[in-house]
Amino acid sequence: MAKNLVIVESPAKAKTIEKFLGKDFKVESSFGHISDLPSKELGVDVEGDFDPKYEVSSDKKAVVKKLKDLAKKAEMVWLASDEDREGEAIAWHLAETLKLDKKKTKRIVFHEITKAAILKAIENPRGIDYDLVDAQQARRVLDRIVGYELSPVLWRKVKGGLSAGRVQSVSVRLIVEKERDIQGFAPVASYRIDAEFSNEDGQSFKAKLPKNFSTKAEAQKFLEKNASADFKVADLQKKPAKKSPAAPFTTSTLQQEASRKLYFSVSKTMTMAQRLYEAGLITYMRTDSVNLSDEARKGAEAEIKDAYGNKYSKPRNYKGKAKGAQEAHEAIRPTNFAVHSVDIDYDQARLYDLIWKRSIASQMSEAELERTNVKISASTHKETFSANGEVITFDGFLKVYLEGTDDEDVDEQDGMLPAMKTNETLLNSYITATERYTRPPARYTEASLVKKLEELGIGRPSTYAPTISTIQNRNYVEKGTVDGEERSYSQLKLQDGNVKDVTLSEKVGSDKGKLVPTDIGMIVTDFLVNHFESILDYSFTAKVEADFDEIAEGKEDWKKMMKSFYNNFHPIVEDVKENADRESGERILGEDPKTGKRVSVRLGKFGPMVQIGTVDDEEKPQFASLSPDQQLNSITFEEAMDLFQLPKNLGNFEDEEVVVNNGRFGPYVKFGDAYVSLPKGTDPLSVELDDAIVLIKEKQKADAPIYMYNDLPVQKGKGRFGPYIKWNNMFINVNKKYDWDNLSDEEIVELIEVKIQKEIDKVIHNWEDEGIRVEKARWGRHNVIKGKIKVELAKTVDVTEMTLEEAAKLIEAKTPKKKVAKKKAAPKKAAAKKTTAKKATTKKTATKKK
Repeated sequence: MAKNLVIVESPAKAKTIEKFLGKDFKVESSFGHISDLPSKELGVDVEGDFDPKYEVSSDKKAVVKKLKDLAKKAEMVWLASDEDREGEAIAWHLAETLKLDKKKTKRIVFHEITKAAILKAIENPRGIDYDLVDAQQARRVLDRIVGYELSPVLWRKVKGGLSAGRVQSVSVRLIVEKERDIQGFAPVASYRIDAEFSNEDGQSFKAKLPKNFSTKAEAQKFLEKNASADFKVADLQKKPAKKSPAAPFTTSTLQQEASRKLYFSVSKTMTMAQRLYEAGLITYMRTDSVNLSDEARKGAEAEIKDAYGNKYSKPRNYKGKAKGAQEAHEAIRPTNFAVHSVDIDYDQARLYDLIWKRSIASQMSEAELERTNVKISASTHKETFSANGEVITFDGFLKVYLEGTDDEDVDEQDGMLPAMKTNETLLNSYITATERYTRPPARYTEASLVKKLEELGIGRPSTYAPTISTIQNRNYVEKGTVDGEERSYSQLKLQDGNVKDVTLSEKVGSDKGKLVPTDIGMIVTDFLVNHFESILDYSFTAKVEADFDEIAEGKEDWKKMMKSFYNNFHPIVEDVKENADRESGERILGEDPKTGKRVSVRLGKFGPMVQIGTVDDEEKPQFASLSPDQQLNSITFEEAMDLFQLPKNLGNFEDEEVVVNNGRFGPYVKFGDAYVSLPKGTDPLSVELDDAIVLIKEKQKADAPIYMYNDLPVQKGKGRFGPYIKWNNMFINVNKKYDWDNLSDEEIVELIEVKIQKEIDKVIHNWEDEGIRVEKARWGRHNVIKGKIKVELAKTVDVTEMTLEEAAKLIEAKTPKKKVAKKKAAPKKAAAKKTTAKKATTKKTATKKK
């Protein structure tokens, strides 16, 4: 048995570290946190001293038992979780739950998984930093209180199943406010003047007028002035300039740049970076620091001189500007600068390449440029055109890397200008006056949202990715899919003394890949801002983060902070719960011309809908669901009324009724029992029977059997995970080694038989009489299944010895309980009725006051 037990969070990290330590060390993983607040209760003593109630979750009990057994046998236990607050809390939970002897326990930290870093950490152990633990506890407890108290308010006042969070709700507010700015934006047109000139040697270049004209008439008049003008170089200036490299990556800047250059989501960037870190290829990827260690700067310097020459090397250090930077050890960089690229997973390799280039570039010389500015005068007016050029005289760090930008208005960089001299005569090829519109504010991308959160001091490196994933998973925000719409604009062109007027078109309003709030996101935000303004206040949220930093530095007591927060927060929650009106995002659009009844849109039990009439009318109101591409805040009266024309009967085909309708996943045609989705962007009201028949035949052709196996048909199709074949209700993925369009009979049989064997192999236990089985699932996990009930087990749970009784208990715990009516609740019901009547009276009175 090894004398030393090293505990880390992840199996990949354990595997890498074990390579560097000798036989006296055994490295085991805790698989993340082993303790947390309970999932089915608040788990915080808000009546007392705010002590959290931690418990070991059922999926971690086997891990804890294993680690306890190993710890008892070891002479020394080394807690080697990550060096941030979350890692410190994991180390503390391990020490507490495993009941480790302080004399036999050491805490070690390192910001890179290399042999030198691990051995150095073992030579310099420390104790658990309880200030960091308290900072993590403060965040966990405060966020639990906010979510636990706000979510039930949303269920009662907005819609069931909703949830709120401190940082998440503020992030959604940013996106909602941006959307409202866009909706309220009125574009203003003006005319931009561009020209092309050529010098005496016939070399052409572009120039522009520094000002725009507000009307077409003014632009026309200006072009006419230039029809007979002579042009010359009025002024020419050349200035040397330098461009400096960007600092090495922090968590935030890595997420932003990976989004711009690799089109990674924030969560994908962090997943790829985590794997690179655990493989020992990069330093720790959750950091606010832009600093590089002396050792790293020397490593970069040696590599730059070797690869590019001494002139390209310029070692430098950077100072960060992040508010309340925590765990500021070192920027994200390669552990070995001599490794230019890595032969691993494609996306990991691309991210490594980005990190290597950014880190190397930060230690390289500035790029040297020569900037030229030319002023061009005309003989017939006083306005001057200008042209700018930039020539790189020494590329410096640009040899390796140039930082991207989120600015959509940046013009392409000007190139080199031809040689000219002052008073030189220039020839004009053409001058255009192009109608340009002011642009609305740009929607947030994942990267630009991270940048904004960082600027406001909201969240920290470890929170950006989960925050952005959460607001999308909760359906408060979604990625835009609109390509934009065509807009016409005018262009006047002066050429050969004549002005021509041309109408051109451009696409505007695209939100593809941008973060767009959903109806529910807007309604929840409005409700929270109206009733919990302080919680959603940007400066308050930033102050809370600053308080966590103070706790981490030992300057503030976390329980005092919690009491102060809760004493202000809880009374507001109770008041809103009792007195606030329901929020449905209702908009009144007008009156139904047939009945004179009110037409409105609002959030209903099953989502956004349009309603004709009210509950006070004698007849029951009519309802229609909005289509997925329509929103409560922007749908027009005409669009709303069109929805009542659906479902629309188109006629009959093959003795079956053909109906077009809107569904939760978009418009579709129903033919008998078959459903056929309409192509994206198709208006269901424009679909005729002939159009539907074409789609139906295409669907029938696609669904036609391509083979018969064991007297059952084989069909093929394409789904969200790629091409597949379907046999006996079994979906079988067809990978790239097969030509999906031209599958042979032998290949079809092979695919089916391999799948059948996999299905057999994945069953660990099968109690047929009870209808219960245990199967292998994805990512090393297992499922216990009975009918439609599935219990997913963590990969830490060993199922090889699982009994029928244990499996049945898991199924029973997951089975929904039938509600039994309570017969002895009459007095309480009467009291409840009385209270309800009182509330109803209060609500009516409040409504009348409005």
